[in-house]
Amino acid sequence: MQIISHAKLPLSYPWQQMQTEVQQLQQQWLPHFNQLHYEGSWTAVALRSPGGETGHVVPDAVGAETYANTPLMQELPSIEAWVEALPCTVMSVRLLNLAAGAVIKTHRDRELSFEQGEARLHLPIFTHPKVVFTIDGQAMHMPAGECWYLNANLPHSVVNESNIDRIHLVIDCVVNDWLQQTMANATRFMAAVDAAAIQQQQAVIAALREQGTATSIKLADDLAAALQVHLTASSSNAIS
Repeated sequence: MQIISHAKLPLSYPWQQMQTEVQQLQQQWLPHFNQLHYEGSWTAVALRSPGGETGHVVPDAVGAETYANTPLMQELPSIEAWVEALPCTVMSVRLLNLAAGAVIKTHRDRELSFEQGEARLHLPIFTHPKVVFTIDGQAMHMPAGECWYLNANLPHSVVNESNIDRIHLVIDCVVNDWLQQTMANATRFMAAVDAAAIQQQQAVIAALREQGTATSIKLADDLAAALQVHLTASSSNAIS
């Protein structure tokens, strides 16, 4: 019933070297396809995509075996080496540029979460303290050099109130044992409550009480107590 909203992962990357390579990249950035989701400029460069197509900047819900590096990946050797060293299956890899003054409106990327077997990693390359990411109602800033997991299945938005473009390396990968252990070692994580699961649990408790037997009432009390403990822990947004 408790899902991970966002987590700072214990992964480092050569962000300054990546900055240099990204600045030297001679490639037209393509606009994000859904212009209803943002105001200003939000553009992307595909480094790994379905079929390895450079113009395919939006990941599809397809099998991981259909993804391949685009020719642009070779122009960014530090990024290519870092991605290839990841001990998990990598699907989409993109550079996402949110221009100064731009806004990504609140939206959800359905079924894109750690709990559902797919993790989206954000590696800030260029950023600023006035770039604020809000997820599940919690505002945060991701400095360059930090690697974050973000649950894209939850409502999220971004505001760039700085005077520079924010560029993130965004990687979608398949959850495996290594990634599960990496998440367990996260230096910080925020929990979010799965409302649907809680409603289901409450319905079970109500049904048990309606049975009216000593056994069903005792079980309902135990479930209700466990649910209350869970809700109290979730509301505290514990940091580990």
